[in-house]
Amino acid sequence: MPTDTLPALTTAYPVGDAHVDAFRADGFVRLRGVARPEEAAAYRGPIAAAVERLSTESRPLAERDGYGMAFLQVMNLWRHDEAVARFVLASRFADVAARLLGVPSVRLYHDQALFKEPGGARTPWHQDAMYWPLDGSRCLTMWMPLVDITPGHGGLSFARGSHVDGPLSDIGISDASEKHFDRLVAGRGLHIDEPVAMRAGDASFHWGWTVHRALGNSADEMREVMTVIWFADGLDVLEPANDAQANDLGSWLPGQAPGDRAGGAANPVLGAASSAG
Repeated sequence: MPTDTLPALTTAYPVGDAHVDAFRADGFVRLRGVARPEEAAAYRGPIAAAVERLSTESRPLAERDGYGMAFLQVMNLWRHDEAVARFVLASRFADVAARLLGVPSVRLYHDQALFKEPGGARTPWHQDAMYWPLDGSRCLTMWMPLVDITPGHGGLSFARGSHVDGPLSDIGISDASEKHFDRLVAGRGLHIDEPVAMRAGDASFHWGWTVHRALGNSADEMREVMTVIWFADGLDVLEPANDAQANDLGSWLPGQAPGDRAGGAANPVLGAASSAG
């Protein structure tokens, strides 16, 4: 399918005050139909093809470590495929992100496909912003299935209100992070919002510091999910607090250093406000 025949994804999605309030209080919000089913279906093929072409994982599930068993992960597909770029750079998605963050415009940090194979393991509790040399309270992630999923396909759980205290660990995604956050969630009495069934094109959005995890995939089909991460335009690059952030600095903020204004060709400004300006 020629790229210019794919859905434009430029029409606005109606984010209400209740959505914003829930996002800021709970640390996440689930939104129905951010992409219409036919729009998600149109992009499913190009994204899945890019994942197959770019993935470097060839080991059977049983031969992988815990992280590798959780999902097939391919990052920054938009830099390699024009059709995927049309999805990742869509103003509709960026405008939702900006509205939830309460800013005029956002910058792309990176995208990542997270395809969980049948039999794929759980994704342990973690905070995304542990990996980012940015203010995690000014960043968010969109998680959008490209196919209809049930909780058993590997749906997301969120620890409600876990974002308010910022970084709670410097442990990467692992059995150790699962144990750490199990204790923390129980000790703080945080409510766990369990996974829900989602249609293709539904999406959840969560803060950089929201503690979350995904179930394993007990279904017979691949869980095909595309994620996009944005940060508020105007953020400064932070001094990396761990090795993961140092790696992210080189990978997703190329040529930039702590103290620089985060941005550049790899991190375009997105959203209606950016084009209007």
